[in-house]
Amino acid sequence: MGALTIREARPGDWPAIWNLMEPIVRAGETYCWDTGTTGEQARLLWLEPAPTVVFVALKDGKAAGTAQLHPNKSGNGSHVANASFMTASEFSGQGVARALGEHVLAEAARRGYRSMQFNAVVETNTRAVALWQSLGFSILATVPEAFRHPAKGLTGLHIMHRTLDVDGSERMGT
Repeated sequence: MGALTIREARPGDWPAIWNLMEPIVRAGETYCWDTGTTGEQARLLWLEPAPTVVFVALKDGKAAGTAQLHPNKSGNGSHVANASFMTASEFSGQGVARALGEHVLAEAARRGYRSMQFNAVVETNTRAVALWQSLGFSILATVPEAFRHPAKGLTGLHIMHRTLDVDGSERMGT
């Protein structure tokens, strides 16, 4: 397998990004998106205007993963980052999500965010929960039965958080 490259997404990357996102959206197991979301609707949701920045992870010339970084809230809450991540199933277990997570955390710190908050990590998505905890996130709360999993029924959504150093580096823990 070739090296993984992570860079800001370009307009021409959208077809490859949607190709990896579509099966995840359709499955309805990890995102609070309508499973009938069209490619155009997804493009508008994922490729939001600045200050949102989207990254693509490339491996073996293919889009292996993508991430979106933006303020969690505007105005007086804009110092807290939020991010979303998707990895193509064929690259699962190859370190793509971890590399994207580390990259986005460093980029968030570099851009001056003081912390990162995830508003809706599906409780049954145990691999993602374990990854985020290994990268210093804590579960602040779990909203019970806030997600309708297609196979597991009503499950919780975790609110997760970690602090970033203001000097541009990451800091583990909260």
